[in-house]
Amino acid sequence: MTLSDAEARRFREHGYAVAPRFFGEHEVAAIRAELERLVRDGRLRNVTTEGDGVTRSRTARNLQLCPMSPISPLFRAMPFDDKVVRAVRRLIGDPVVLHLDQVFLKPARHGVGTSWHQDNAYFRIDDPLLGTAMWIAVHDATLANGTLHLVPDCFAEPLEHARDAYSDHHIRCWPPEERAVAIELPAGGAVFFAYGTPHCTKANETDRERAGAALHFLNGSAVGPGYFGADGPMKHPALSGPSADGGRGAYGADLRGVWEREVDRALWDYRASR
Repeated sequence: MTLSDAEARRFREHGYAVAPRFFGEHEVAAIRAELERLVRDGRLRNVTTEGDGVTRSRTARNLQLCPMSPISPLFRAMPFDDKVVRAVRRLIGDPVVLHLDQVFLKPARHGVGTSWHQDNAYFRIDDPLLGTAMWIAVHDATLANGTLHLVPDCFAEPLEHARDAYSDHHIRCWPPEERAVAIELPAGGAVFFAYGTPHCTKANETDRERAGAALHFLNGSAVGPGYFGADGPMKHPALSGPSADGGRGAYGADLRGVWEREVDRALWDYRASR
């Protein structure tokens, strides 16, 4: 599916848009299978601390992998999927550049959230509407398991941030929480929110784990030419516009049109490992 006119308008006016059924059941199954593999291989780490920003918590857990693309063929192919590119182009315009990819997993009962923050406090682009996160519900995301919360109509207001004492590297802010909305989504649903939109996740108080994968995109006018290629462990390929090459420059292969194949491969590998 793609975004409706109303949702695209909501992004421009209020700083976020919702696509409740962006990925189908087959795709969701593959995403979960790949995440299970990454967890099994020890790729995610607990970023939660005891309140000093350093000492790893022995009880509270917020498991993160960032970036995913260097070690996951499935997540590497995801941003090149036609429906992803179409949706992001509609929100931030051409050329679209992949900025970042990551996943957070909140284990059952002990999974804690990620504190309130604005992505632009990290990335500092001039116009926060030229960058969008795409937050994907890997499992059904509900109030009980700590789904994404955000504050509409706040994307143009830079908020003061400070070091988050309960994380080993995050920062946090204190937005007007009385204006916040909780986004409940079925697995496969997606929320797009501008780089200036304050957001957080809450604790998972259920008996099942919950994960959210996130891709971040920029309009090419917001970045320098170094983003159109390799830049350390994370790659920044152009997904649309004159520099788009399907990821050849960043990954050495054209990833356009391979998402469906990677979905099938991830499911095949998962079944073979059982």
